Amino acid sequence: MNKKIQLTLLALLFATGLFAQGADLNLLKAINGPPTGADSKWKFISDKAVIVNVAAPISLVVAGYINHDDNLKISGLQTAASFIVAGGATFVGKKLFNRDRPFVTHPDVIYAKEYPTDPSFPSGHTAFAFSTATSLSLAIPKWYVIAPSFAFASAVGYSRMYLGVHYPSDVLGGAIVGAGSAYLTWKLQKWIVGKKPHPALSKGGGAY
Repeated sequence: MNKKIQLTLLALLFATGLFAQGADLNLLKAINGPPTGADSKWKFISDKAVIVNVAAPISLVVAGYINHDDNLKISGLQTAASFIVAGGATFVGKKLFNRDRPFVTHPDVIYAKEYPTDPSFPSGHTAFAFSTATSLSLAIPKWYVIAPSFAFASAVGYSRMYLGVHYPSDVLGGAIVGAGSAYLTWKLQKWIVGKKPHPALSKGGGAY
């Protein structure tokens, strides 16, 4: 079996193994807590995550047309495909595990600041955020793209725990689903195109 697939499966087993561990709830309790003035900030990040994830592939495609860069256009389509795959995998995971939200299972210790009704594992917001971050990093492998992309994705994951709607293992599972979806669609895109897409900011071209 491919080593990367093995590592992914091990990570998923680790995430799901946390279900029965007190560490999962204890970490969530440390991040969550009573309502504070910071609630609006984390709600803003959580709410805007979908907008950012939708805007990313559109921006790549538009930049590709403006710069006459086919690689950017293809990367935009791959990012969109990754978003769709991550959404499908998240849907299946939620149906398969059917895990209650932490504020439902532990209403006495978890402060809910939102009230989603779908299952908890994996975190969809986190899956989409890491799908986009990974796709952007593969399309434009520059530190000034990679660092903010994953910083935002991590902030989204943290926000879901802060708001009391996901366990840490939900967020970890979502990150694995998102990054894995991006990597798999990127590999598929390479196979379809027949060559590795060169960086969008390579010599003679770039995004503005």
